Amino acid sequence: MKQLLYTAILILIPIISTAQKIKLITKQEAIAKANEQNNSLKMAEQDVKAAQGDYRQTNAILLPTIGVSHTAMKTNNPLMAFGFKLNQEILTQNDFNPTLLNDPESVENYATKIEVQQPLLNFDGFYQRSAAKAKLNAAELQSERTKEYMSLEVEKAYMQLQLAYKAVDVLEKAHETALEHKRIADNSYKQGYLQKSDVLAVEVRVTEIENQLQYAKSNIINASNYLSVLMNDDYDKVLKPIDSLRVVEESFSENSILENRKDIQAYEKATLAYEKMYKADKMSFMPRLNLFGSYELYDDNIFQGDANGYLVGAALSWTIFEGSKRFGKTQKSKAAYEKSKFEMAQYKATSTMELDKAKRDLQDAKNNLKLSKLSLEQSEEALRIRTNRFKQGLEKTTDLLMSETQFAQKQLEYYSTVFKHNYMLKYVEFLTK
Repeated sequence: MKQLLYTAILILIPIISTAQKIKLITKQEAIAKANEQNNSLKMAEQDVKAAQGDYRQTNAILLPTIGVSHTAMKTNNPLMAFGFKLNQEILTQNDFNPTLLNDPESVENYATKIEVQQPLLNFDGFYQRSAAKAKLNAAELQSERTKEYMSLEVEKAYMQLQLAYKAVDVLEKAHETALEHKRIADNSYKQGYLQKSDVLAVEVRVTEIENQLQYAKSNIINASNYLSVLMNDDYDKVLKPIDSLRVVEESFSENSILENRKDIQAYEKATLAYEKMYKADKMSFMPRLNLFGSYELYDDNIFQGDANGYLVGAALSWTIFEGSKRFGKTQKSKAAYEKSKFEMAQYKATSTMELDKAKRDLQDAKNNLKLSKLSLEQSEEALRIRTNRFKQGLEKTTDLLMSETQFAQKQLEYYSTVFKHNYMLKYVEFLTK
């Protein structure tokens, strides 16, 4: 006996040591953690930052371009040697000697140059900037919508976890009831009131419930792991909701306007961006006016600047014809703009259809909830009556087992209906937000 006990302890030790710990969590905690750590939301934030970078690049049409350079050169080229000395302001009367002009000695020149270019009129650039701003607004709205969707997904996963625990509770109670009926059946068999086949039927029922219970416990781990993925958390603990699954009341407005949804607004901003890009391509046919200037320092020693000079000016440039490149680019951007309008109309129509369907599904879920609750009450009462009759020897074992099975099924169906009802409420709320 001691050897058997010792062996059992050795078997149980690794099982106990690898068991995962239970961690209680609220829905608000899950949503907050997902909003902070979810990878999809982090990717959406990076999309916004990328759009911000594109928009900041368009500052170039408003702000000047400033550059500094330092150049070192050495030459005996007659023209360049004379020019270097002229820039350095070191020419003498002797430098005009034809012999020296035609065959000068090597001259070193060190030039420091500060250049400034200021765009003044750049019509296509202004529209490109507007397009980048619209794209940024679309990315921000889409990021906010992604956050709303992630909250919905976390709520769904949280409710699935609640449902998984409810299923385990139902099956554990059914298992306790089945064991009690097995005890009664065993006693009745010993007293000769039941046949062996009735006892075996009860044992089969106990085994069935144990198998269902094992699957239900696995579903808890699966639902817990999925919620952990949404929160970008580790799997070292099995999550357990603090509150149990119950019917949720409506919290959305029937008078909500579809155009107020952030995803619809994001589509509108994206279409606006395509429109601005189309106009920018059309404006590329217009001339451009830019200011420029430079300040230069010259010397025959490195990093010195005894001589200096400046240059300022304005340039009006107009590319009249560039093959057919600009025509093709304008045609392409116009097609993209027209396509975006069709996509937006299609998305609005699909969203309206989806919302109407969700409202019908919600009404169906409400009706099913009422019917499921009534069916559960009826099956519970039927089981109570048959259980009392079975204890008195007035009910067949098969009828009792059938009532047990039906009651457990009705409980699971009821909680599944509660889950669907609650999810449809949250889904309709999401579609009208």
